[in-house]
Amino acid sequence: MRFQGSPTFTHQQADKIGVLITNLGTPDAPTTSALRRYLKQFLWDPRVVEVPRPLWWLILNGVILNIRPPRSAKAYATVFTDQGSPLLFHTRNQAAALSDELEKQGHEHLVVDFAMRYGNPSIDAVLQNMLDQGVRKLLVVPLYPQYSASTTASTFDAISQDFRKRRWLPDLRFVSHYHDYQPFIQAAATRIKAHWEEHGRADKLMFSYHGVPKKYLLKGDPYHCECHKTSRLLAQELGLSEGEYLTTFQSRFGREEWLKPYTDETLKSLPDQGVKSVQIFCPGFSADCLETIEEIGEENREYFMHAGGERYEYISALNDRPEHIEALAELVLANLSGWSAPFADDQRQRRARELGAES
Repeated sequence: MRFQGSPTFTHQQADKIGVLITNLGTPDAPTTSALRRYLKQFLWDPRVVEVPRPLWWLILNGVILNIRPPRSAKAYATVFTDQGSPLLFHTRNQAAALSDELEKQGHEHLVVDFAMRYGNPSIDAVLQNMLDQGVRKLLVVPLYPQYSASTTASTFDAISQDFRKRRWLPDLRFVSHYHDYQPFIQAAATRIKAHWEEHGRADKLMFSYHGVPKKYLLKGDPYHCECHKTSRLLAQELGLSEGEYLTTFQSRFGREEWLKPYTDETLKSLPDQGVKSVQIFCPGFSADCLETIEEIGEENREYFMHAGGERYEYISALNDRPEHIEALAELVLANLSGWSAPFADDQRQRRARELGAES
């Protein structure tokens, strides 16, 4: 086995601390071929689809990758901009803003970057770039507030798979969740309050989270519980009573049962219950993407209005809003505790000089 090093490494290179934020990923373009590449990588992950591999290979390659890419390409085409997909440019902006915030607080020595679990920029490529810069201590922050094996653990899988091929491993810290981290709760509440100040309140505030199969919950995945805790803490921060908000789950796929209640079915039923206005916020999405812009912002709006609703508003994700970046900076610094600004090891530098003198 050939272990990978850093071609630009020198023994005089100063050690650095790296902060890597990650998100799910996005296709490179809103085209059928790009969606096929992206979906093949995404849906083949055994963390995402827990089906025996031989059977799933046949379903994925024989059916899904022949049917779904053209449909998904059309949906992505509605949200792509000159900067690329929303998830890509929002995550890029978050990394830049986080770097600026940390530097403003006196932590200019940190190397901050971002990567995608699926697609580009890939975790492998970004890790290589960070290690080439001398990162010897690494904090990874997947931007999933609520832990799930299908998202957070999959990110850890990608990190560990990359590390298996490396000659020199950095010290590693990994944030597995922050669903009840008070600065995050306050940032989300601030976003909702800002929307209320501009548009007023609706009959109901709905917290919609990405769904996962119910069997994951039954096998011990804490995602469902963490989503409900986030909702409860947000409701407390906003001063909402139990009857003023709902927690639902969106984006299900396939025929098996997923976490309930489903967002779309709930929206279809609310007007008959006398709920004529709804505002939706997605606390599990750190950045706007296809699932928030197209699915929540447009598709589910049609369900609600067609069922007799009169007012529907999607409250955008935290993205790179200042309160979100400040919360992420607090999260990063809390998890860097004990890691002081590193410098090149004196003994390593001295030995390098000795080797140079001997040659």
